[in-house]
Amino acid sequence: QVQLVESGGGLVQPGGSLRLSCAASGSISYFQYAGWHRQAPGNQRELVATISSRDNAYYADSVKGRFTISRDNAKNTVYLEMNSLKPEDTAVYYCNLRKTINDAPFWGQGTQVTVSS
Repeated sequence: QVQLVESGGGLVQPGGSLRLSCAASGSISYFQYAGWHRQAPGNQRELVATISSRDNAYYADSVKGRFTISRDNAKNTVYLEMNSLKPEDTAVYYCNLRKTINDAPFWGQGTQVTVSS
């Protein structure tokens, strides 16, 4: 078992930036995949970005070129750098870890990101 705690969310104006962090209670080096999802009111949870243990990253088209996912195994933390934020990025952001592609993910409790003027 691993507990995940997200932080770094908040209210930001359009065009602004935020950096989300996801701190794990144990080593993340055993997890092949780390990722961020988001869920806006009335919408299903959607994939934002994932990163493998080899630092191969994947991004949803809606965030490509604006968001950057990274992982620091020494600090047991996964990050999501978000730039050029848009109102449609408003959502609760959740991080997750998955040991292999076939394993169920561990989820954090989420952090709210609101993009509004």
